[in-house]
Amino acid sequence: MPILCLGLNHRTAPVTVRERFALPEGELPVLLETLRAETAASGVVILSTCNRVELYVTTDAEPQPLLNELRSFLLKNREVGGDADEIFYEHSGQSAVQHLFKVASGLDSMVLGETEILGQLKAAYQLALDHKVTDARLNKAFQKAFNVAKQIRTETNIQRGSVSVANVAVELAGKIFDELNDRAVMVIGAGDTSEKTARALLSRGARSVIVSNRSFDRAEALASELGGKAVDFDHWESEFAAIDIIISSTSAPHYVIDRKKLEPLQAGRQHRPLLLVDIAVPRDIEPEVNFLEDVYLYNIDDLQAIADDYLRLRQEEIAKCESIVEGKTRELLESLGGPPKSRRQDPTFPSAGEAPATQN
Repeated sequence: MPILCLGLNHRTAPVTVRERFALPEGELPVLLETLRAETAASGVVILSTCNRVELYVTTDAEPQPLLNELRSFLLKNREVGGDADEIFYEHSGQSAVQHLFKVASGLDSMVLGETEILGQLKAAYQLALDHKVTDARLNKAFQKAFNVAKQIRTETNIQRGSVSVANVAVELAGKIFDELNDRAVMVIGAGDTSEKTARALLSRGARSVIVSNRSFDRAEALASELGGKAVDFDHWESEFAAIDIIISSTSAPHYVIDRKKLEPLQAGRQHRPLLLVDIAVPRDIEPEVNFLEDVYLYNIDDLQAIADDYLRLRQEEIAKCESIVEGKTRELLESLGGPPKSRRQDPTFPSAGEAPATQN
């Protein structure tokens, strides 16, 4: 019944490495089908976020050769210095199931107990379902993972405190500025994390939000929801003089902001501090801008220190959560003890947002 996982995350690889493995959303359907067609995997789900890239697969073959194939799949056409094996972790059988459950519950996240990962995991699973590359074992494992996450959220206090990258970014802003009142925010990239960060900043007193996005219609829609305004992606510099905080989270393959662009703009700010929070992978902002006077740049890994402060608040809940994970892992493994079902998608399993009526 091998369920396998191979991946890398914020613990095993810094952002400078993770950004080389980031899988563009538009390429995932082809990658799913390629992985299923060119390896011994019976079912496949690919999870790619700013903090992790993981391949979940099932197989009827020996686990280790397939794990080696998965490693080669991720390393293809990527230059990684040093010992590449050190950035990967692999799980098989019970270990893979436990890892999946912990990921779904936010127990393996940079911010312990954060909730965004569950939505990302559901989306990854739904994409695999839509392209018919899962099998009954993966279906059952992922549905169980969603139920475990719900149980942990309901029965423990693991989410006490700041439990999202967006909220951690807001806490960071509070350390740079005495208060957020009268601070103007620009959000570059109108994705889910950007939206949550903007809402969190507004809830803490930020004066206004400007949204810039490749799709101007999307920028206008988000700006309307937030009571702000939209600007054209190629002309966001026109609003720069009034901005205090920039949150950047695009899917651009290159830097959106670099030192050459920022330095002349910063000259007219009369030494007002500028906070740049780069939560994109690959990174949106060139690291060298941090050498400019009155500029404070933080990337996704820099948020770890603030996340660690909240870790202590929820530490006592970890044992309770792990007990739930272990119990549910045993239940799943016992239920999968019979002969595996066919490679075709089991029609009795619902979409990622629904749980089977017979599961606990």
